[in-house]
Amino acid sequence: MAAGAVVAVGALVGSGFVLQSAVAAQNERIAATAALSEAANLDVEQLGTHAGILEAHAVKQAEDTLAVAEDTISAAAGKADPGELAATVAALGDYKLLAPERVFELVDQTAAEQADVKAAIAAHDKAEAEKAAAAKAAAEKAAAEAAAAAAAAAEESASPSYPSGPANPTEAQATARDLMSSMYGWGDDQFGCLVDLWNRESGWNVYAQNPSGAYGIPQALPGDKMATAGADWATNAATQIKWGLGYIAGRYGNPCGAWSHSESAGWY
Repeated sequence: MAAGAVVAVGALVGSGFVLQSAVAAQNERIAATAALSEAANLDVEQLGTHAGILEAHAVKQAEDTLAVAEDTISAAAGKADPGELAATVAALGDYKLLAPERVFELVDQTAAEQADVKAAIAAHDKAEAEKAAAAKAAAEKAAAEAAAAAAAAAEESASPSYPSGPANPTEAQATARDLMSSMYGWGDDQFGCLVDLWNRESGWNVYAQNPSGAYGIPQALPGDKMATAGADWATNAATQIKWGLGYIAGRYGNPCGAWSHSESAGWY
C-alpha cells in the first residue's frame, strides 16, 4: 500500500508539473500575441502620422507653386504662350483630391514649364527694349538732322546774298581783281560785289561824271581826291581803282560791305 501510495503520489506530482508547464506556455503565447498586437497598432499610428505629414507637405508645395505660377501666367499676357503651364496649373489645382506623389509630380512639371515661360517673357522684353532704343535713337537722329537743317536755313537766310563776278571781266575789272587781291587779300567772293557796285556808280567808265561833281570809276567826290593815288587820276583806270579800293577798305571794310550799304542807302 505504501508503495502504491508512493506511486500514486508520484503520478500526481508528475501531472501537476505538466499542467503547470502548459499554463506557463499558454501565458507566454498570450503575452507574445498582446505584444505583437501592440506593435501592430503602433505601426498603424506611425503610418498615419507619416501620411499626414506627407499630405501637408504636398498641400503646402501645391499652394506655393500655384501662387507663383498664376503670377507668371498673368505676366505672360501678350508676351509669351503660357498654354502648357496653364494646363498643368489647372491639373495641380485639384491637389486636395490627388495623392501626394501626383502633387509632387505636378509641382515639378509646373516649375519646369514656368521657367520656360519666364525665359520667353524675358526674351520678349529684351526685344521690345531693343526696339524702343532703336526708335529713340532714330528719333533723336531725325531731330538732330532737322535742327541742323533749320540752323543752316536760318544762317542762309541771315547771310546776305552777294553778286558773283563776271566770267569775262573788262580790262578795268580785271585790273581791279588783281589789285584787290594783291593789296587787301580779297578773293572772288568780294569781286562780284565790287563789279556790281561800280557798275551802278559809273559803269566802270574812267570819265564818268555826275552833276554833283563825282568823277571816275569809283565816283570820287570831288574827283581830285584821287590825286592821292596818282597824278593821272583823271585818265588812268588803275589809279582810280587803287584810290577806290582804299576808300572802300577804310569806310566799309570790304567791297561787299560797301555793296550792302549801297543796296540799303542808294550810295556808298
